[in-house]
Amino acid sequence: MNRIIVFTLALSFSFGSLAQSGVTHNSFDELLQKYVDEEGLVNYKGLSTERSKLKSYLGLLEANEPKDSWTKDQQLAYWINAYNAYTLELILAHYPVKSIKDIGATIKIPFVNTPWDIKFINIGDEPKDLNNIEHGIIRKEFDEPRIHFALVCAAISCPKLQNRAYLPGTLDAQLTDAAKDFLSDPSKNEIKSSSKADLSKLFSWYRGDFTKKTSLEEYLNQYSEIKLEKRANLDFKDYDWALNEQK
Repeated sequence: MNRIIVFTLALSFSFGSLAQSGVTHNSFDELLQKYVDEEGLVNYKGLSTERSKLKSYLGLLEANEPKDSWTKDQQLAYWINAYNAYTLELILAHYPVKSIKDIGATIKIPFVNTPWDIKFINIGDEPKDLNNIEHGIIRKEFDEPRIHFALVCAAISCPKLQNRAYLPGTLDAQLTDAAKDFLSDPSKNEIKSSSKADLSKLFSWYRGDFTKKTSLEEYLNQYSEIKLEKRANLDFKDYDWALNEQK
């Protein structure tokens, strides 16, 4: 009971602090709770019936770009929610699709015409794309590898989309929970023993983010029940780009 009270107070503090910064994530939180299940799969058909509510939330973000006066947690929560919300909007704008990679030109040229390079985000002085948010803002300005467990690009092999918005007052705990969820999901990561693991390709693509201060094995050991030894045999799974849609 005490944990419930503490969490409730933390949520109240988070919404209050965000209100002081000019933006709240209440409406996005409500949409996530309603249309994202415990496995992180999305009811896109249902969400499409409330697309206007999602667009209103995006309008709120666009009218309240983070300022230097915001705390780091306020800024990071904003950008994580923005990435996930705009990804949902991108899918809805082209729905039905079998994969986010079906969006855009048939021949994808990296950093030119992939879905992550579509300039449809009107935050700041110039239109942005999803790559701008992830690589140009979040990875550049925040020294926080756990964002890779929170940013969800609408694919089955991505970390699951949490069905709550990220909030500054609970951000650290939410990122840790997302890391543990991802590593404990055998469809994404299989740490079979102290010497063997089949990991998500996220750990290959962004290895440098995870190993700035430690080895990859030591980083994973912070969130995995099975502890890896140094120089463990690490392989990487194929990435399933099918849409993260409820069946």
